[in-house]
Amino acid sequence: MAGHSKWANIQHRKGRQDEKRGKVWTRIIREIMVAARQGGGDANMNPRLRLAIDKAKAANMPADTIKKNVDKATGNLEGVNYEEIRYEGYGIGGAAIIVDCMTDNRVRTVAEVRHAFSKYGGNLGTEGSVAFQFKHVGQLIFAPGTSEDKVMEVALEAGAEDVVTDGDGAIEVLTAPPEFEAVKNALEAAGLKPEVAEVTMRAENTIELAGEDAQRMQKLLDVIEDLDDVQDVYHNAEISE
Repeated sequence: MAGHSKWANIQHRKGRQDEKRGKVWTRIIREIMVAARQGGGDANMNPRLRLAIDKAKAANMPADTIKKNVDKATGNLEGVNYEEIRYEGYGIGGAAIIVDCMTDNRVRTVAEVRHAFSKYGGNLGTEGSVAFQFKHVGQLIFAPGTSEDKVMEVALEAGAEDVVTDGDGAIEVLTAPPEFEAVKNALEAAGLKPEVAEVTMRAENTIELAGEDAQRMQKLLDVIEDLDDVQDVYHNAEISE
């Protein structure tokens, strides 16, 4: 159950997300609206909306802002209709990239994504060109020093698929997406708080990039993540500082 060393990559990603805190609310609001429109405005009956609201609370979004956007999505208030679009492509060194967007203008979004890829050394691919290299999973990551035995016992009992110990001591719990919430709740009830808890696209294999290639890949990812319509970016690059 050994895994690649990824703790540094996780801390690096979290740091960059913190730097872009201004965009976080915008992305969460879009996620809330799409989740509520597709699954209804009752968070008790809509797991995707529950997860989006959890993200909103973690980002200190006021309750009335959350409610207003749920109401917009369910037709109680006038709002914008967003559609979800996924793009796939290649970055530096052939690294695989998935870009999930929410947009009210598909033509604008694809033009911006294609421009970012082509200008910064990547290539936009066709649908399905890289998605097979990722698995849709619930992922919970615990800091080095967390009790592996306790995490494994609680997680597997709650329905997790696997527990992976990283080379530098981080512990990764993997679940099927429908089991994510139950496993997360069980771990937190046992006093085990993850550093990362999300339903994500996890790369099955990684490509290590260092030096100039690592810098170019990070620049490409930064440009894509900064696009207004981009919600999430997944890739399989292990980027060395």
